Amino acid sequence: MQFLENLPFNLDLLPKPVYVVGGAVRDALLGRVRAELDLDLVVPTGAVDLARKLATEYRAGFVLLDPERQIARVVFPGMTVDIAQQDGESITNDLARRDYTLNAIAYDLQTGATVDPFSGTQDIHQRTIRMVSRDNLIDDPLRLLRAYRQGAQLNFAIESQTQQAIRDLALLLTNVAAERVLAELRYLLLTPNSSEWLAAMVADELLTGWLELPVCTDFAAKLSQFDRACELVRQHYPALDLELDRPLRDTIAISRRAIGKFTFLLSSDLQIATTQMLRLTFSSAEIQVVTTVITYLPQLLSEPMSLTEQYFWFQSVDDRFPLSIVLAIAAGVELLSLAPLIDRYFDPQDLVAHPTPLVNGRELMDVLKIPPSPTIGKLLTEIQIARINGKISTSLEALEFAREFLKASDPSHDTD
Repeated sequence: MQFLENLPFNLDLLPKPVYVVGGAVRDALLGRVRAELDLDLVVPTGAVDLARKLATEYRAGFVLLDPERQIARVVFPGMTVDIAQQDGESITNDLARRDYTLNAIAYDLQTGATVDPFSGTQDIHQRTIRMVSRDNLIDDPLRLLRAYRQGAQLNFAIESQTQQAIRDLALLLTNVAAERVLAELRYLLLTPNSSEWLAAMVADELLTGWLELPVCTDFAAKLSQFDRACELVRQHYPALDLELDRPLRDTIAISRRAIGKFTFLLSSDLQIATTQMLRLTFSSAEIQVVTTVITYLPQLLSEPMSLTEQYFWFQSVDDRFPLSIVLAIAAGVELLSLAPLIDRYFDPQDLVAHPTPLVNGRELMDVLKIPPSPTIGKLLTEIQIARINGKISTSLEALEFAREFLKASDPSHDTD
């Protein structure tokens, strides 16, 4: 077992028995190597006291996760260990309360014995996700979503009776806290083969209750078009493809590519789409990405934009540009017709996509003798538009242009 190689504590400090359960056992049986190893331990009694003891002994971090169920976390360098009190009279009783058989296997740290009452090892070798029991899914409906997320992460298939049970219980998912539902969705969206599993999840109507709208029947086809668009961009503009995988912000791990897939589940009505995302507690950054592409994508789908229209479009989409391009291609726009915009985006000297000021607001106020007001911002914008259209190119020309523009808009104003 991989986790035996780097245990951050001495086994002599542990009571008997102590079991490793969950993902560490499953991944060890699969031969999966994880960069950061997290362990879930189960002990018959005294879980929180044991966690405190280990944290004190090794000067590690201690977090009380659930005092009622006796679950605590010890944070070692490079490893997190969660210690829980056994649920039931035996480890077999504990495993009987878990979600899927691949997660219902325990490994005794002291004896090396494996406890596998539901043939989880066999299901792992057969790459199958099978429920331990229907009642366990009812007890925590988030487990319904977890089957699809783990299917995507492990490239497993959901066993037919389990999938039917998930379909039957799908509406129970609305009883789960939105934050927990969103966490599972984010994990799924970040897997490389998320499209297939997201489509299966939608086909089984797991999100219908949360979105409160009939999901589009061609969702799978749209995801396929999106993936083909991403591949086309990767082949011709690899730098743009890399930007799709950048996190939206340092505090949000989800990428533009991932959030782009979710847009196909949302209403095309901006207000309804915003409400759907708020209901699932998406962050303001994620919502802003979606609302921006919904608002400005139509301009890529219509007639070519003038330079002035391009200027305002670039200012509006900002770093949502890569996702906007992919969504346009997925909607049927030829990559060749988008190439000029992509070239502008990657040219830091391009004044349409990356405008630089000829003059600033203070200079306008000093030269034109005008006080701070919204007029300053309007003048700066008009100067930029005049510049990209080739009407001016120097600071002196910009000031003269502003003087004439101000006279034309307000003849009574004296700028001399």
